[in-house]
Amino acid sequence: MLKAERKSLFILLTVLFVLSSMLAACGNSTGKVADAKAGAIPIKIADISSNPVFRVAIHQGLFAKHGIDAQIVTFGTPAEGINSLFIKQTDIAYGADFPVLNAASKGDYSIIAATGSNTDLNASEWKLYVRDEIQKPEDLQGKKLSSLRGTFIPYLWDVFLAEHHVDIKNTTLVGQGAFDESYVALKKGEVDAVWVFGSALTSRFQGIRGVHELTDMSKTPVRIGGALIAPNSLIKEHPNAVSGFIQAIDESSAYIQAHPQEVADLLYKEVKQPKEATLKDLPKNVWEVGFTQQSVDSLSKQKKYMVEHGIIKKDFDLKTKISLDAVTSALPDRVTYQK
Repeated sequence: MLKAERKSLFILLTVLFVLSSMLAACGNSTGKVADAKAGAIPIKIADISSNPVFRVAIHQGLFAKHGIDAQIVTFGTPAEGINSLFIKQTDIAYGADFPVLNAASKGDYSIIAATGSNTDLNASEWKLYVRDEIQKPEDLQGKKLSSLRGTFIPYLWDVFLAEHHVDIKNTTLVGQGAFDESYVALKKGEVDAVWVFGSALTSRFQGIRGVHELTDMSKTPVRIGGALIAPNSLIKEHPNAVSGFIQAIDESSAYIQAHPQEVADLLYKEVKQPKEATLKDLPKNVWEVGFTQQSVDSLSKQKKYMVEHGIIKKDFDLKTKISLDAVTSALPDRVTYQK
């Protein structure tokens, strides 16, 4: 009898434990839902560690405010982030015209806005570091040049070298996946020249013995447009979310310029970027999201180069790859281009 009572008590306690665990789990789940806006659309954003726009938008609750449950997926370069769209690892990506057009040529993706970052000031942030034996652009003849895969760097090399009467065919482009790889290669003597962007990186490259800055991109004709790209399925199924996304990053850009020290603290906390580097870069890398005739001219010029050099295998009508409904709804005064 006592044995039976003990067994019954054991079963009762087990049932109570299971029920309490289930109730606790339900409580945690409800808490998470309460923290997020009801009906928020989940969007995974391809990013790089030095870009503050998306991180600030999350940290300040700007995405949540516009009905978006945002998550950042970090890559070595924007081009890698854009490639992640192909395997559905992310939902929205950004980058220079080159990788954006490459993605647009390969599937059901559209450009939803320009970042407005193709300025002379922004171009001056791209520095060319070379070995000390290279004192002028003409000395690059026969040298090994770093080229980040999937980026606009081959185009930059082509234009820059042609300006100085150096045939790119008389150099060797060494494909690399990220700036860290380029840094190691330059340090070891595996390449002779590298284009580098951002204060955090330039300070590292300046520290390499036997290397100096030769020039910067503002002294060339190249200006890289920046654009946001997304799958057509997201654009069609969640137009309000895409519009809200654009509003959120525009608000984030304004917040960044108004609170530089706070942004520097955030990037140091999350990605360990030196605060002084962030403070130096912010005034030169201002996003003014929209879409203008300058935006489409930049894309058109880059597409022409990519088609002529076989990078884009099949030409396409650029207008069919531009979807401006979301940015027009979010920021009507910033859209001056008419198809």
